[in-house]
Amino acid sequence: MTVLDGSIVTVAMPAIQSDLGFSPAGLAWVVNAYLIAFGGLLLLAGRLGDLIGRRRMFVAGLAVFTTASLLCGVSTGSGALIAARFLQGIGGAMTSAVVLGMLVALFPEGRDRARAIAVFSAVAAAGGALGTFLGGALTSTLGWHSIFLINLPIGVAALIAARRVLAADAGLGLGRGADYVGAVLVTAALMLGVYTIVKAADHGWAAAHTLGFGALSVLLLAAFAVRQSYAADPLLRLGLLRSRTLSGANLVQMLMVAGMFTFQYLGALYLQRVLGLDELLTGIAFLPAPVVIGIMMLGFSARLSTRFGQRPVLLAGLALIVVGLGLFGRAPAEGTYAADVLPVMVLLGVGFGLAMPALTGLAMAGVRQEDAGVASGLFNTTQVVGGALGLAVHSTLASGRTREVLAAGDGAVQALSDGYRLAFRTAAVVMAVALVVAATLPRTKKAKEKGSPPEPGTTPAPGAPATTGTVHTPSITHTG
Repeated sequence: MTVLDGSIVTVAMPAIQSDLGFSPAGLAWVVNAYLIAFGGLLLLAGRLGDLIGRRRMFVAGLAVFTTASLLCGVSTGSGALIAARFLQGIGGAMTSAVVLGMLVALFPEGRDRARAIAVFSAVAAAGGALGTFLGGALTSTLGWHSIFLINLPIGVAALIAARRVLAADAGLGLGRGADYVGAVLVTAALMLGVYTIVKAADHGWAAAHTLGFGALSVLLLAAFAVRQSYAADPLLRLGLLRSRTLSGANLVQMLMVAGMFTFQYLGALYLQRVLGLDELLTGIAFLPAPVVIGIMMLGFSARLSTRFGQRPVLLAGLALIVVGLGLFGRAPAEGTYAADVLPVMVLLGVGFGLAMPALTGLAMAGVRQEDAGVASGLFNTTQVVGGALGLAVHSTLASGRTREVLAAGDGAVQALSDGYRLAFRTAAVVMAVALVVAATLPRTKKAKEKGSPPEPGTTPAPGAPATTGTVHTPSITHTG
């Protein structure tokens, strides 16, 4: 739900604008209000989950998200909908920030953890990929209100299941890491950063608005880093970022999501504006991607990571994504779905289905239990920032190229096609950079089967006497 709600509204935007009387500039805030709250609060929510208990944060987030969905669905004015979307983003951040932290605690063994991460990644990928389809289907049949109200039964069921299935955890206590000054600094920095990125396409990258708010966001982030260097109980231990695996995996994810968001959003526009498909057919045309992603994540990713290690699987997946985006960069104005789009869907589905679970496993490898929530929040933050940045940059490139072609006297369809092709080619280059960065990540050990004895000098299983000096996980030994 939390991933899907970032994209499901895109197809319903014309209906929302007509019904609630949004101005063109105001309409963008139906999306931006959610993204800014979601991206800005992930890091803080992750740390608070470590302190007060991750299940408590998860359940509270579900309650906030479900209530906000109801408020969105019954909104009768533009201001009410934007406020409800902001609240929905807060709930989404509260739940998403602690999920990976709970997952690595529930599944400490190599094969089990690989399978759990694959399921988690498949669900998240399905939410992102199905957004366009469900948005079109629900809006055309039940109206735009239904894209929010559909969350109510799902949210209630998730709340009941979470309270019955997930074991309660006490957390470290608010006395540990309750750095309120740092919390204000990082939340303001991330919210301003996401806001600057999503509005850059409107104002221009060199505009005073973009440069001013961008500089303020960077200054706040720098102030947060300084604060964390001397705070008695920091919100984010800067030592976490010294891990090559954690930092590298987050950078790879930022680049990878930047490329994949370009495919998801501009690919939908290519199908509609160039190939002439309506909203519902566009959603149906995207279905092969989530199907292939689900097959790869649930059927192959965990087994391949267990056998060959996460890094080789990640590299193979990224290579396939590079090829897929490169092929999409050749799609002509007179193209067809079967020849120019479907093969790309399959390549990107296989590539993402391999890469994302392996990358998630790498990002959480070697993270201490008391830092699992903030590491989970950091991983989700780079995903939101990468998606917003990639979409803003590539949309700007596409729009600029389209204007150039129109000025040269070509038709609108040809101009749009040229713009989208440039964006897809640039996304392929970004993905190639992600591949190079991933190749520099430390090599990981193959995941052990459940029940394998610990290696000498590593941390034994929970309940056994702990050693010092290194932190061992089934996939990597990381010097602490």
